[in-house]
Amino acid sequence: MPETMIDLRSDTVTRPTPEMRRAMADAEVGDDVYREDPTINLLEARAAEIFGKESALFLPTGTMGNTIGVKCLTTHGQEVICDARGHLLNYELSMTSWFSGCQIRAIHTEDGILTWDAIQREIRPLGPHAADTGCIELENTHNMAGGTVYPQAVIDEICDHAHDRGIAVHMDGARIFNAATASGVGVKQMCAKVDTVQFCLSKGLGAPAGSMIVGTEAHMKKARLYRKRLGGGMRQVGILGAAGLIALETMPHRLSLDHENARTLAAGLAQIPGIRVITPVPATNIVIFDVSSTSQGSASISAALKLRGVLINGINPTTMRAVTHYDVSAGQCAQALTALAEVLS
Repeated sequence: MPETMIDLRSDTVTRPTPEMRRAMADAEVGDDVYREDPTINLLEARAAEIFGKESALFLPTGTMGNTIGVKCLTTHGQEVICDARGHLLNYELSMTSWFSGCQIRAIHTEDGILTWDAIQREIRPLGPHAADTGCIELENTHNMAGGTVYPQAVIDEICDHAHDRGIAVHMDGARIFNAATASGVGVKQMCAKVDTVQFCLSKGLGAPAGSMIVGTEAHMKKARLYRKRLGGGMRQVGILGAAGLIALETMPHRLSLDHENARTLAAGLAQIPGIRVITPVPATNIVIFDVSSTSQGSASISAALKLRGVLINGINPTTMRAVTHYDVSAGQCAQALTALAEVLS
């Protein structure tokens, strides 16, 4: 097996930059549970400023961020509307039911983008037989739809109508800076009408760990208590926060390179017999492709690619996902395409 692997499994595999490592080594720290960690305090203030929200909270993971965001906006026994392929529903161990006591009302979409027309048909008032809708959750970018991006008008329309009905909106913005880069809309404008937003520092922004949640001061006071209940009081966590600050300030500007590499990868995949690219022109950094017309399943393809120094995961037996990031160059994407063509030849 090659010593150097081309890792296209996810943008979570990125390693901290030299600048991040230096910042971590030199970080000024304190006890964050007492709110005495100056680096975390600075990171939270900066995140709130960038998103135009009153307050922010540092968290170890995006799953915790979504769990807390939904909990802040709902009460036990309500429903949460989200896309049927959403991360909230499929990849977070049913935390919406386990921690928030809410049921998910899933809506199927072709591209991962919910619309108000689709949502309003599923909204339920509290009655003798139905739980009321407490929250609407949007995923931007949408992971399993291939990194698709919400149009700003769609976000605003959903928020306006939801708020008119007394329903809150949470955004899973794990890759929101990818969405901002692709759409040309800054995160402050994008999230102006959203109640709570979770975003990851550890995906495309390249920090070694950590996510943020932003919202009102009242919601973040609740969020801090929920974080404690979930075991997220991390003491001298400014060591991670220092890398998060570097990620937040310096990494968004380079995401367009990842998007360009994803488009190149998608175009190359489309030329390989038996492969159908589900996202022919990726909006961001995620390429999903179907291998059902080849003679192999995704597991055997992944295994053969690994022997050639390329890591790509299957989503299911017939579908695979490749994610570009700053640790994979354009040249390495070309090498990955060559390896895949060899495997399928």
